[in-house]
Amino acid sequence: MTFEEFGLSEDVMRGLAAMNFKEATPVQEQTIPVILQKRDLIACAQTGTGKTAAYILPLLNLLTEKQGDGDRVRAVIVAPTRELAQQIDMQFEGFSYFLPISTVVVSGGGDGASWDQQKRGLTMGADIIIATPGRLISHLNISNIDFSGVECFILDEADRMLDMGFYDDIMKIGKKLPENRQTVMFSATMPPKIRQLAKNIMNEPVEVNVAISKPNEAIDQSAYVCYENQKMGIVDWLFKEPTGTKTIVFSSSKQKVKELAFSLKRKKYKVEAMHSDLEQSERESVMLDFKNNKIDILVATDVIS
Repeated sequence: MTFEEFGLSEDVMRGLAAMNFKEATPVQEQTIPVILQKRDLIACAQTGTGKTAAYILPLLNLLTEKQGDGDRVRAVIVAPTRELAQQIDMQFEGFSYFLPISTVVVSGGGDGASWDQQKRGLTMGADIIIATPGRLISHLNISNIDFSGVECFILDEADRMLDMGFYDDIMKIGKKLPENRQTVMFSATMPPKIRQLAKNIMNEPVEVNVAISKPNEAIDQSAYVCYENQKMGIVDWLFKEPTGTKTIVFSSSKQKVKELAFSLKRKKYKVEAMHSDLEQSERESVMLDFKNNKIDILVATDVIS
């Protein structure tokens, strides 16, 4: 199915053309019409299926159908981590290039200047707020924020947020928003907690299940049973021939990450470490180098997830 068949506005289609998007993925095909109908939606789709565009495109279309109040927020998107919030914002920048839509990321990890910038976006009425739950709650507790104009509330990776203990924060945010809003939830899995959350914050949602989370069939999974002192030999064997791709090596602790990265550097691999001892600016620098192929191997704790 092509994006032209959804009946999106001309300016949204121009953004799609600029981003070279032509064919809709299955999750986009099933969810975009529902969101355009302004119905509540709970969609189960694994990462990599195009779910971010599945809600960005209809949201942009809905927001441009009528003009909003210039000093009120019109949509709130909540994501589990600042990295995901930033990725969502980058996609908005691309798709909304030809539209008068403003976005603000509200997340932790910055300084006082970033807090003030987030506060201005919240109080002066950016069209779309993309936030992590904890930081948004902090602003709600301190600042006088008018959410009465919010038309759409979107939860991305809802199951992960619940795993991280954000259930109560999501409920608090939901109570600050108008009752007659549209609520959209995307999740990779459908545990009982997700259904409980949907029951509490949604109104007769349409349910879509596309590519329920499962191991990627293109990935060959294997395990090596070994002693601790044999691990480096196995790593050497795995990398003895150039892979032609980037590799992430997970380890269980910061100390082990540092030790492994040091050992691999001594063997002349292009490698860096990622762990919670790094400042946010250092993490972003490492990730940028990894993205730009300056690093072949990234050794990390689960902080990278």
